[in-house]
Amino acid sequence: MSKGIGRVAYKPVGVLMGIAAGAIAGTIFRQVWKVAAGDGEAPNATDEDRRWGEILAAAALQGAIFAIVRAAVDRGGAVGVRRLTGRWPD
Repeated sequence: MSKGIGRVAYKPVGVLMGIAAGAIAGTIFRQVWKVAAGDGEAPNATDEDRRWGEILAAAALQGAIFAIVRAAVDRGGAVGVRRLTGRWPD
């Protein structure tokens, strides 16, 4: 497989994996927030009744979880492509 074809072939797979990573990260975040905050719902930035610290902590936690899940999914996808094709995706 040429370098360009590998990139083109991997692109739609990467998009689907990104969507899956977002869904997985959202589920993990909601569960972690319930345990960490003892609250059923994570705050939105526009929740009037929530404090700045709570809003920013939720955003930081959500961002960290998303980044970790996305990196794990991307890396796992690249490893899978290498196993299937013998080449690392570009």
